[in-house]
Amino acid sequence: MGQRRTLLLAGGLLLAAACVAFTEPGALLRARAAPFLSDLRQQLEPLVPGLRGDAVAEVRLPAPRTAIEDGRTVVRLSTAERERIGLVTETRPSVAHEQELTAYGSVLDLARITELANNYAGAVAALQTAQARVEVSASAARRARSLGAGVVAVAQIETAEGTLLTDRAAVTAAESQVRTFAATARQEWGSVLGKAIIERAPLVTRLIERSDFLVQVTLPPSESLPEPPKAATAEVPPQSERVALRLVSAATRTDPRIQGQSFFYLVSGESGLLPGTSTMAFLPAARPVRGVLVPEDAVVHGEGGTWVYRGTGDGAYVRHPIRPDAPMSADAFVVEDLPEASEIVLKGGQALLSEEMKSRIRVVGDDDD
Repeated sequence: MGQRRTLLLAGGLLLAAACVAFTEPGALLRARAAPFLSDLRQQLEPLVPGLRGDAVAEVRLPAPRTAIEDGRTVVRLSTAERERIGLVTETRPSVAHEQELTAYGSVLDLARITELANNYAGAVAALQTAQARVEVSASAARRARSLGAGVVAVAQIETAEGTLLTDRAAVTAAESQVRTFAATARQEWGSVLGKAIIERAPLVTRLIERSDFLVQVTLPPSESLPEPPKAATAEVPPQSERVALRLVSAATRTDPRIQGQSFFYLVSGESGLLPGTSTMAFLPAARPVRGVLVPEDAVVHGEGGTWVYRGTGDGAYVRHPIRPDAPMSADAFVVEDLPEASEIVLKGGQALLSEEMKSRIRVVGDDDD
């Protein structure tokens, strides 16, 4: 009877230990329970001789993937883990790149250009009509004067001369109207576009026919260029694909929302940009910038910042910040403070960030315990 009680007690204690060890999944809890099970075994061995035998197998914790080194979180992955998440890296040098300035583009409504072109053409037609009338009335006045008062009544001569004066005044008014529309075109759109409006050049014809659209590109107030670049690019939302822009001239006015240096560019009517669209534009800068080129696909966002992961050797990776105003080149960030020949994580950065965030959650949970 006493031996049966002992066995029941031992079985109950073992069951309780097993529940403690395995109610929470994972190797971490089993490792924590191992010392307790070992002590329990030592207490039960005198009561249950059958327990004497092999030692309790030691449960090892999995190697942690993250560690704090020099005040920064380092993520270490094995070769198999890197292959599993599809990690792709590339060693890139720190070299000089042609810097791109980020600007703000707005596709303009062409109704005003069409109106000015039509008004100018109408004013020119009115001038030509007035000039033709002057020629007719001048010929009539000369004929009346040559015939003299003996043949033609004085009243008829005076009427012919009055008609000539009236027609000449109409010519003067028509010429003034033409000059006004020409000056208005130059004032509103500059010498290049203004001249194209006056001459009805192919530049304006393509705009009126919507083969091209006019884009006003404005730099931030902190940036300026000595001369407008002949070529630039703009993003087409929502895919942010880039399309080419062709320089027309410096703009005659700035965008009131931005208050920066502004230029007029042409974009193809088939680009996907329509009048009224706001977009981002990129202009080549006059000065190069030196740094490591980081493509946008390699960038990760978290904790209110923009980051790129770089390798430190032995499968270890750390986050490196990218400042908000980092220079751009060829649709990529130029990171000036990265070391020479940095190993940049091109693909898999988001998985590294997730692993880093998970390690912080585990640390918080351990502290709560």
